[in-house]
Amino acid sequence: MTSTTNLSAGLTGEHRERLMRVAREVSFDAGTRMFEEGRRADRFWIVRTGTVVLDLHVPGRRAAVVESLGHGELVGWSWHFAPYVWHLGAEAMSPVRAYEFDAETVRAMCAQDPGFGRAIATWVGRVVADRLHASRIRLLDLYAPYGSGSPL
Repeated sequence: MTSTTNLSAGLTGEHRERLMRVAREVSFDAGTRMFEEGRRADRFWIVRTGTVVLDLHVPGRRAAVVESLGHGELVGWSWHFAPYVWHLGAEAMSPVRAYEFDAETVRAMCAQDPGFGRAIATWVGRVVADRLHASRIRLLDLYAPYGSGSPL
């Protein structure tokens, strides 16, 4: 993943500190589903240790893994955009330790401080763009007759 999607590169020190004030530490065993596509997105995580995979439901087939996330990376962006429903699923591939954030709390912080809100929106927007690109490439690799081919 590109460095701008990582917490340390995506937000200034001041904004990181502010966000981390509302974090709580959680852990997931390997194989734990963190969220399911189509369900309510009411929280998000930043990975401390371990690996989380994002997957996409494919009717009649096993879910397609579209990306693998590790240290410092944001897990979940659907919490930031109405109607707050997960667009992908996520599973811990190894034991995962993460910081968890309540979506309503962070959205309220964004509304109260436009500078903080803009920084979060820009960071999350970069993550969305990166995930859409990664999903496209992975799905082309899996299902297109000739794979993803050359970039346009």
